[in-house]
Amino acid sequence: MAKIGLNSILGRKKGNKEFTERRRKPRQPHLPLSILIVDDSTTVIYAIKKVLEQDGYEVLVASDGEEAIIVAETFQPDLILMDVVMPGMDGFQATRHIRKMPYVQDTPIIIISDSEQETEEFWLRKLGANDFLAKPVLRGQLFPTIEKHLYSQVA
Repeated sequence: MAKIGLNSILGRKKGNKEFTERRRKPRQPHLPLSILIVDDSTTVIYAIKKVLEQDGYEVLVASDGEEAIIVAETFQPDLILMDVVMPGMDGFQATRHIRKMPYVQDTPIIIISDSEQETEEFWLRKLGANDFLAKPVLRGQLFPTIEKHLYSQVA
């Protein structure tokens, strides 16, 4: 079976000047943008990590809220994909805590949840989440949402 890259599906070419200029400038120009995936499911982490790495992102992972806080503070990712229901510290608590941390408080947080309840989305946005995606996450929803938050700050 032939491998089809996401860039070819979305009509992007690696040398496309318009595409590369949309990316927010990383802390060091030679490093790719980093995304932290926070989820207690190894299957979800594997699936999302695979497609993000295929698109050139550096991927960090955490399996619960406490680990997410440590990884976020240590590596200062450009974006966080956060599950809600996890053992120990959940996504609500982790989001609230990250929003109080000086070096990552402005990092976009996209909540990924099994639940599509409007009340959950309302409270997560109130705690500081930037966006919300329902599981299972589709590629066609994931990348536009990520790009909206990573590249919206680029002029």
